[in-house]
Amino acid sequence: MEKDGNQQLRLAIQRLARRIRSNAADDDVPESQRSVLFTLDNHGRQSLSSLSEHECVTPPSMNRTVNTLVAAGLVTRATAEDDARRIELDLSDVGRAFVSETRRRRDAWFTKQLAALSAQERGILDAAVPVLKKLAEQ
Repeated sequence: MEKDGNQQLRLAIQRLARRIRSNAADDDVPESQRSVLFTLDNHGRQSLSSLSEHECVTPPSMNRTVNTLVAAGLVTRATAEDDARRIELDLSDVGRAFVSETRRRRDAWFTKQLAALSAQERGILDAAVPVLKKLAEQ
C-alpha cells in the first residue's frame, strides 16, 4: 500500500471510529470517561493503578476522571475483599445502564450502515476483520 493509501486507510478508520463513538447514551460524558466505563464493564472491578495502566494515563489523571464518574453516580468505590488497604472501582447500576444503552445505540447505528452496503462490500469487510483486529492488537 502506498503512503497515500496508508493515510487514506488511517483517516477512514479514524472517521469511522469517531462516528461510532458519537453514539452515546449521554453526550455530557466525554470519551475519556466513557472509555473508563467500558473498561470496567469489559474487565470488571479495577484498582486505580490497573485502570490507569489500561487507559495509558497517570494515576493522578485517572483519579480526577474517577472522581468525576463517582460524583455522577456512574462508578462506585469499594474496599478490596482481599486487602482492606486497596480500593477497587466498579460500575454502579447507573453506569451499567449507561454502557448498555451506549452499546445498543452504537450497534443500531452500525447495523444500519452495514445494511446500506452491497453483499460484495460486506464480504470485503468480513474478510478484513482479522487484519483489522491484528492491527488493533499490536
